[in-house]
Parts: sequence; C-alpha cells; structure tokens
Amino acid sequence: MKKRSNLNIMFRLSALVKPLAGFMALAIAMGIIGNLCAAFITILGGYAILDALNISTGISMLTTFILAGVFALLRGVLRYAEQASNHYIAFKLLALIRDKVFIALRRLCPAKLEGKDKGNLISIITSDIELLEVFYAHTISPIAIAVIFCIIMVVFIGSYSVILGMLALAAYITVGVIVPVAVSKSSGSDGEKFRKKSGELSAFVLDSLYGISELIQFGGGKNRAQKMNEKTEELLATEKRMKQKTGTSTAVTNTVIFAFDIMLLVAAALLYQKDMVGLDGVIIPVLALMSSFGPVVSLANLGSTLQNTFAAGNRVLNILDESPVVEEITGKKDIDFNGAKAENVTFAYGDEVILDNVSVDIKENTVVGITGKSGSGKSTLLKLLMRFWQVQKGDIKISDASIEDINTSNLRDIESYVTQDTHLFHDSIKNNLRIAKLDATDEEIVNACKKASVHDFIMSLANGYDTMVGELGDTLSGGEKQRIGLARAFLHNAPLMLLDEPTSNLDSLNEAVILKSLNEERENKTVVLVSHRESTMKIADTVYCVENGRTS
Repeated sequence: MKKRSNLNIMFRLSALVKPLAGFMALAIAMGIIGNLCAAFITILGGYAILDALNISTGISMLTTFILAGVFALLRGVLRYAEQASNHYIAFKLLALIRDKVFIALRRLCPAKLEGKDKGNLISIITSDIELLEVFYAHTISPIAIAVIFCIIMVVFIGSYSVILGMLALAAYITVGVIVPVAVSKSSGSDGEKFRKKSGELSAFVLDSLYGISELIQFGGGKNRAQKMNEKTEELLATEKRMKQKTGTSTAVTNTVIFAFDIMLLVAAALLYQKDMVGLDGVIIPVLALMSSFGPVVSLANLGSTLQNTFAAGNRVLNILDESPVVEEITGKKDIDFNGAKAENVTFAYGDEVILDNVSVDIKENTVVGITGKSGSGKSTLLKLLMRFWQVQKGDIKISDASIEDINTSNLRDIESYVTQDTHLFHDSIKNNLRIAKLDATDEEIVNACKKASVHDFIMSLANGYDTMVGELGDTLSGGEKQRIGLARAFLHNAPLMLLDEPTSNLDSLNEAVILKSLNEERENKTVVLVSHRESTMKIADTVYCVENGRTS
C-alpha cells in the first residue's frame, strides 16, 4: 500500500471539490461573517463598558445592545447555513467518490481483486469513505474561515497597537498551526494502524459469518470468538491511544489560549501605563482575542482527528490509483468468432507456474473438454481466454487475432463464462437473469431457463420469475444457483461458451438435460467444458488433459 504525506492527501481530496466550488465559497463566506458576529457580540460588551465609563468610542450603549441582538440572530442563521452548505458538499462528494471507487473496482476486476481481503475492501468502500465526511464538512472550509477570520482580527486588534496585533497573530499561529501539527506528528501512524486493524476485523467477522455452519459443526465457535475478542482489543487499544492524544491536544490548546490571553492583557496594561494606548486599547483588544479563538480551536482539534481521516483517505486513494493488471482495450475493429487457440501459453501467479507451454485448439462449433486434477490450471486457462489475466508467454487468439488486439467489449460479447460458484444478487430471479442481457424479453428468459433445466423449478415457486433471491443467493441450493448461472450463459447467447465445472452440483438427471442442450447448441456455439466428470466429457469432440501445467 502506497503511503502518501498528509499534505498530498489533503491536496488530492481538495481537488475533488472543484465541481462544488461555488457552494464551498458560500460556506466560507457565511462562516467568516458568522464567526465575526460571534466575536463582536463580546467586543460590543467592551464598548458598552467604555460608554458606561463615559469614554467616547463613537458607539452608544443602546447601539451596542441593538447590534449585539442583530449579531446573535445572524450568528445562528449563518452557522446553520454554513453547516448545511458544508454537509451538502460533503455528501455530494462522498457520492462522487463512491462512484469513482466503483469505477476503479470495475477496472481492477477480476484479476487484481482475486484473493484480496474482501472484508478489508468492504471497510474501505464503506467506513473509510464515510470518514471523509469529516474532511469535507469540517476541514476545508474551517481552514479557510480560520485564516481569513484571523487576518481580520489581527488587523482589528493591530489598529489599537501593532504590538498587540503581532501578539494576537502569534496566538493564532500557535493554536491553529503549531499545536495541531505537533499533535499530528505525535500521533504517528496510529490513524493508519486503526484503519488497517478495523479492516482486518471486518474481514475476520465476514469470514466467520461465511463459515458459521462449519464453526458450529466442529465446535470452533469458542476459539473463533476468542480471536475476534483479541482483534477487538487490539483495535480498542489503538483507539484509546488516539483518544488520549486528542485529550492531550485539547488540554494543551486551552493552556496555550489562557497563556496568550494573559500575555495580551499584561502587554496592553504595560502599553496603557506608558500612554501608548487608552483604556479602550486595553479592554477591546483583550476581549477581541478572548472571543476569537473559535475558528483556530477547530483547527487544533483536527490535529488528532485528521490522522484517522487521512489514513482513510490514503486507503481510498490507493484504490483510485491502483493500476489494473489488464487494461481495457478500445479503438480496434470488432471481429466475429470463428475459432480460438492457446499457443504455447505460460502463466504464473507470482513465482508459482500454473501453465507451462500449453496449447489448445478450439475449433468453431465444437465442444472441447478440459480435464485434470485440482490446481492443474484448468480454470486459469478459461480466465486467460476471458483476458482476466495477461498471458506471460505465448499467445491466445480469437479468430486468428491476438486477444491483446481485440476490444474488451467485443471480447465480452463473443464469450460467455460460467464459473464454479454462481453469484446471485439480492433481487428477483428475473433481474438476476437479465444481467446477461438487459433488454431480454420474457420469452428469451424462459427459453434460456428451459435449456438450463431450471424453468420448472422457477415456476414451482410462489412468485415464479419474480421470486426474490436471498442475500448471496443463500435461499437457493448450489445446483439451483448453478443452473441459473447456465441460463445466464444461454441468454447471453455468445458464440463461445466457457463452462467451468457447470454440472458439479447437479444430479445425473439435470446433468443429462443440460448436456443435451449443449449438444444441440453445437451448430451455432463453441463450448469449452472444464470438468472432472467422465459423463460430462462424453459430449466433447476433443478432450485435453492438463497435468502439471501441461496439456496432453
């Protein structure tokens, strides 16, 4: 995982605000005016005191009370409007980021994400993205508000004395910059560790839920629960350290504010003794400083909070920046299918060679069978035909054209791929089938299901094709899901069908029906059939055996 500097992450995330720059400018303007209203309510109290002491300031006591009431009302309205604008920006941008992340995942799938920690990935696209709300709603505009507000207050206090103005500037820089930067550095990589441990816990919980039946069957629940508790305790320990540093930051910030308030009071008093300022030059600057730390305190509080947010942002940016193993191909001339070949193909996952100089000839309108032991590379060969991975040596050709020179969309139209484990979405059976062809008619769907020997089963359900499939397809058996996967392939109606153990979960009767359908399709279909079953291989015109990464 690439580690970026916090500054780099901030710039990258801030760049996404561009489409909503107008709303951001409005939020900043309202924040500045609102904070000035809040500060000047207290300052007006100083003017009222001076008027009571018969010291002329040009503002009467009645005027100060009227202005204070107006400022109080404005403060409430502007604060609400500022927060509403910031959160509108934040949630719009979170939607934009989610869209970008899912586009990135589409680019990366399936090769780059095979074997990836799915629980950790879920943590990134849910809680990590959600955490960015802190950055967009409570970081960008507060920084701009604090900078502009402090400049205005320094000028205002400096109008009484340059010395007091410089002291106020030192106070704002210390509280708003030095303290949060120091706290951020002291936090080190705690935020990154917290996000990583959170992702690991999510992965562990997800894995436990998938395997709950096995845990119950073999009595492994207690041991699993203990490990979950250990991971939770590690996460809590990291969070505790972060909370302690947040508390320390708050204590340091309040101490620094108190110290600068005292310093300004002493400095103003000394200037008054030397007749360098009047009594108004003591009261107004002191009240102005005391009432103006709100925006910079918000920055100080970000010191520890942003560690977690930046860690989340770094993980999200890693997904957005990740390069796919296989780039999408466009701009080539579309081709029609008239056969395929794997020529001296070699492929390895890391250092483990899976296929070594493999050649397979797939003639048009034939059924090609591929057998071999588990792990011999049969499924990998189908993934290479789909171009989920890139061949490292040799070549794969479709219609005598290298697969590297075929538009990805064209390749997907040419091929149908049925995996060993069919995934069903939490939707109706009909919509699950329509994934293969979005504009499919009901008649086409029914015909595809009949070929896959699943139509009668679907019609036996209370709601037929409108029956909702449970989450992860758990309301259906393995065989039922597998037949729906085959129905998708028939519905897609591609000339080349790649079937990975398509009958592994079926009884002999359903297997016979499906093999009959495949046999009848050979006039306009080419089928590559991976299977361990001898009965499945009976319809194959040619059978290749893959052993130790080689074909025979």
